[in-house]
Amino acid sequence: MGIDYNKRPTPVAQPTPADPTVGVHKLTLTKTERSVNLTKAGERQGVMRVNLNWSNPQPAKTGFFAKLLGGGGIDLDLGCLYELADGTKGVVQALGNSYGELHTPPFIALDRDDRTGAVAGGENLHINLADPAAFRRILVFAMIYRGAANWAAVDGVVTMFPTSGPQIEVPLDSAVDGAQICAVAMLTDTGSGLTVAREVEYISGSQADLDRAYQWGMRWAAGRK
Repeated sequence: MGIDYNKRPTPVAQPTPADPTVGVHKLTLTKTERSVNLTKAGERQGVMRVNLNWSNPQPAKTGFFAKLLGGGGIDLDLGCLYELADGTKGVVQALGNSYGELHTPPFIALDRDDRTGAVAGGENLHINLADPAAFRRILVFAMIYRGAANWAAVDGVVTMFPTSGPQIEVPLDSAVDGAQICAVAMLTDTGSGLTVAREVEYISGSQADLDRAYQWGMRWAAGRK
């Protein structure tokens, strides 16, 4: 049998560029790898959990001797500043019992206040991403509410668990002792979806100072928990 020189060769499928997140279970945001896309334009997800876990170098004391000795250990809190697409601004945190709401605005809720670091699950923010476009920006922060402001000792890490894509981890490294607040990560609506960017900026002062540093523009009053 002869060869048909007019016959076109069968096209060979070319490999497509690999998605760098395929098969990756966890991404760590660092000083060099600072941001990652969380959602695409028009994409709807479920409820994303944002977890703060940390070690307590001195477990907190309770009772009479705690009052006598000034307590012990470190009480590290998780919270966030938010700005919704309609311009509504606020804070979700244990201080002032501002635990938020998951299925109505602000679509963010805090589950507990771990005052000792002993709870295995840490503290968790839940962010409802059924409509990511409802958010303009969210600033996740951690705050040393009680105890020495020693970030290196608590060895904290914030991990985001989206319902689609890999986990996103932000270690609270580059510690600045004496600062009470760490701005951990910023979620921003870019118009093409939500992006998560590492901040890890340490702020001396209160939430009002965090507000000023990020130009949030809210009014603050003293609170307690």
